[in-house]
Amino acid sequence: MLFNLLTPLADDIGFFNLFRYLTFRTGGAVMTAMLVTFLLGPKLIGWLKLRQGKGQPIRDDGPQSHRLTKQGTPTMGGFLILIGLGVATLLWADLTSGYVWSVLLVTLGYGLIGFWDDYLKVSKRNPKGVPGRLKLVLEVVIALIAVSWIMTLSEAHHATALSLPFFKDLLIQLGWFFPAVAVFVVVGASNAVNLTDGLDGLAIVPVMIAAASFALISYLVGNAVFSNYLQIHAVPGAGELAIFCGALVGAGLGFLWYNAPPAMVFMGDTGSLALGGALGTISVIVKHEIVLAIIGGLFVLETVSVIVQVISFKTTGKRVFRMAPLHHHFEQKGWAEPTVVIRFWIISVVLALIGLSTLKLR
Repeated sequence: MLFNLLTPLADDIGFFNLFRYLTFRTGGAVMTAMLVTFLLGPKLIGWLKLRQGKGQPIRDDGPQSHRLTKQGTPTMGGFLILIGLGVATLLWADLTSGYVWSVLLVTLGYGLIGFWDDYLKVSKRNPKGVPGRLKLVLEVVIALIAVSWIMTLSEAHHATALSLPFFKDLLIQLGWFFPAVAVFVVVGASNAVNLTDGLDGLAIVPVMIAAASFALISYLVGNAVFSNYLQIHAVPGAGELAIFCGALVGAGLGFLWYNAPPAMVFMGDTGSLALGGALGTISVIVKHEIVLAIIGGLFVLETVSVIVQVISFKTTGKRVFRMAPLHHHFEQKGWAEPTVVIRFWIISVVLALIGLSTLKLR
C-alpha cells in the first residue's frame, strides 16, 4: 500500500524514493509484522484461553507426558501470525502484484481450513477435527486455483517448466502435467509443516529459516542482474515476494516469544497449514520447488517418518520408529523436549545453507 501511495510522490519528496527499494520495504515488513504480533499476543492469547477453556485436546496416541505438560494450552495461535503477516504484507508490498495476491490466497484459504479443523477439535473435544479426505480435497482445490493463476502470470517458457538445482539452463517442460506437480508441492509443504508442529517452537523456527531463505531467492530471481550473474532463471516481479517472506519472518519472531517452551499458545492447523502452503506457493512461483525440499528438509524427514511408520505397521505389523512423527521418536528415546527442538533447529539451518548453495553451484 505504501509503495503504491508514496512512490508516485518520490519525484517531489525525495524521502519517498526509499519505498522503491525492496530491501527497505522488506525490512519494514519484518519490523511491522513482529511488532503487530508481539503487541497483539497477550490479548489474543487471553481471549483464546477464555473461549477454549481446556485448550487443545491432546492426542491419545501421542506421548503420555504431553497430557501433563501441554494440557490446557490454547490453540489457534496461527491467527497471531496471520494477522501480523497480513498487515505487514498489505502495508509494504506492491498491491498490483499478482504473485503477492496468489500467495495470500493460499495463505488465507489454508488458514481457514486450519481454523475449521482447530474449531472442531476444541468445540467437540475431538483431536481428529475435519475428516482427512475432505481437508485434502479443499487444499487441492485452493492450490489448483492459485497454480492456474500463477501460470497465467508467468512467462511462457516458465509457465509449465520445472527447473533443477545445480544446472544452469535446464528446464524440464511438464506441459499440462505441471499443475499436478505444483499442487503436490503446495499441498505437500502445507501438510509437512503441519506434521512437524508437535513440540513447542519446533515448527515456527524452521518456517522462519525457510522464509528467510526464500526472501533471498525471491529477491535474486526477481532481479535481472543478479539472476544473470548467478545463472538462475529470472522471474520478473517475483522480488515482491521477498516482502511477504520478510513479513513471515517478523510474524514468526513475534509468535515465538509466546510459543517458546513452555508454550503459552499453539499455532494449530490455523498456522501450520497456512505457512506451509505459503512456502510451497512461493517455491512454485520462483521455480525452486526442489530447493524447497532441501531447505525444508526437516519437514520432509518428518513426513517420510510418518509414511514409513504407517507402511511398515500395515504390512509387517512392526514399527520402524518408537513413535511418529520423528520428533516423538526422539522424545521416546529420552531426549528432553528442548533438546529435540534445538537440535532440529540446527538441522534446519544446515539444510538451508545447503539449499542456498545451489544458487551458486551451477
